[in-house]
Amino acid sequence: MRKEKSCGAIVYIRESDKFKYLLIKMNQGHWSFPKGHVEIGETEEETAMREIKEETNLECLIDTDFREIVTYSPYPNVMKDVVFFVGEANTNQLKIQTEELSDAGFFDEDEALSLITFQSDKAIFQLAIQYLNKLSHGELN
Repeated sequence: MRKEKSCGAIVYIRESDKFKYLLIKMNQGHWSFPKGHVEIGETEEETAMREIKEETNLECLIDTDFREIVTYSPYPNVMKDVVFFVGEANTNQLKIQTEELSDAGFFDEDEALSLITFQSDKAIFQLAIQYLNKLSHGELN
């Protein structure tokens, strides 16, 4: 069994008192979050920041206090771990990497939940929302 590892983030911006969340639409048709393979010598955080920049041209402040892992088998004899953080984007001005993506945008919570394709991504998204709500209400130290 071969192991693979990717890192990414649930990226958000604050608009007034609301969060908007970044979703990307892969050329294969599914909606998800920016992520990609760890390169040699990179930390998980560096991988997440690089992938977000490559896929959307956004720079983010990554919060490593939120760290969740999804494990699945994308192909026979391959197990993949995807490490997700949350990250606050510096702008909502997107420039997508058309080699991999067909669309991207910032959405409110309900819109995002209706667009996200995979149940495992929806579960991570809901954990991120809970974390960000606690953070914004001063419930986390």
